[in-house]
Amino acid sequence: MATKPLTQTTGRRKEAVARARLRSGTGVVTVNGRAFEDYFPMATQRMVVVEALRVTNSETTYDVDATMHGGGVNGQAGALRMAIARSLIELDEELRPALKKAGLLTRDSRRKESKKYGLKKARKAPQFTKR
Repeated sequence: MATKPLTQTTGRRKEAVARARLRSGTGVVTVNGRAFEDYFPMATQRMVVVEALRVTNSETTYDVDATMHGGGVNGQAGALRMAIARSLIELDEELRPALKKAGLLTRDSRRKESKKYGLKKARKAPQFTKR
């Protein structure tokens, strides 16, 4: 950690929590001290994460250093996307309309539905036998 972060924000999705720190740089993304491509092996996940940077044309302007915990890989990608979008707004308020139009500032509040008693899962019932 050579330079002080310009901004630090939090993003959440399902059970995943991401904390993103933006620094001036060349566009290097590190997640939990690992390389970006190593942490998110699928191209779709990497595309989701850098979407906020792509929308604002700042892929090569900032370095992103993120720490994650909880959730699965896709949930973590969504959480990091929100954290990066929030950081960009902290740095430049004029980017807000573009990020809002792309839907990157809305917290996706969908969670796993809780299991009900007498059922196998949230809605799946045991097989019914007539006789």
